[in-house]
Amino acid sequence: DLVKRLAREADVFAENFAPGAIERLGLGPDVIRALNPALIYAQVKGFGEGSPFESNLAFDMIAQACGGPMSVTGEMEGPPLKPGPTIGDTGTGMLMAVSILGALYRRARTGTGEHLQVAMQDAMFQFVRGAFATTTRTGRAAQRAGAGSVLARNPPMGIYPCKGGGPNDYVYVYTSRANPEHWRRLLGVIGREELIGDPRFETSEARLENEAEVDAMVSAWTRQHDKVEAMRVIGAAGIPAGAVLDTGELLADETFHRRGILQTVRHPTVGEYAMPAWPVRFAGSPPPLKPAPLLGEHTADVLRGWLGLDADAVGALRGGGVVG
Repeated sequence: DLVKRLAREADVFAENFAPGAIERLGLGPDVIRALNPALIYAQVKGFGEGSPFESNLAFDMIAQACGGPMSVTGEMEGPPLKPGPTIGDTGTGMLMAVSILGALYRRARTGTGEHLQVAMQDAMFQFVRGAFATTTRTGRAAQRAGAGSVLARNPPMGIYPCKGGGPNDYVYVYTSRANPEHWRRLLGVIGREELIGDPRFETSEARLENEAEVDAMVSAWTRQHDKVEAMRVIGAAGIPAGAVLDTGELLADETFHRRGILQTVRHPTVGEYAMPAWPVRFAGSPPPLKPAPLLGEHTADVLRGWLGLDADAVGALRGGGVVG
């Protein structure tokens, strides 16, 4: 009854319980939307309605396995790997958040609510669109390409070892098929100008046939430079390049803190720590970051503000174990 009373006042009702759980609680979309037709009812599940796995449980890595990302991650001759980022969890959540905002915008114009549903497996399709394009073009499943691209190979493209020899001492170099000057500029950077115009390397197809030699000459240069220097020199020549920066290096980079991309928050139980903020800038600055609330921290405020319950009523609910 308490949840239903809150739902009458809410803009959004979001749930990601196991399949069927919310209905067993008597809080399914038909019930809640009947109480508040203007409500946005948002559901996240592992698999979509009509899927043969609709009743299965899922977590981030399950979505990545069943939705395509793992199949195109890893070395060409190796097994599939899970991408490091939590695109199954975070990616699905972001897609739903954007959809909720769209539904709220439409409601402001029409006055009607919405029932939103997204399956984590289905959401993963959005993150492997390029791989689907490759399959459509070639008629074959997209293959793993290591640090290359599942869209097309175009040497030099990938990570190259740098001075230091650490686990992340690499620089990513990218030369585009659409811009032959990338390759010619790179030859100038690595001191191999004599190869400009050499038919063995002049076209993407020729470099693909001589990929081992191309990678060897680029690696010979990158090994003489640390990754940040390599990125700076190659980038200054108008060639896309990026040092492989780990989370420790990124947290230690003061430029992210000055720009507000990393912000320090104070949590009442954890203390001070730095974490990524929202990267989109509003009027030139990212929005300020606040720590996550403690479990139940705002329960009393919501019950008083939304339902008008007094302190005794809230205390009785807590005493009965209804709320925390």
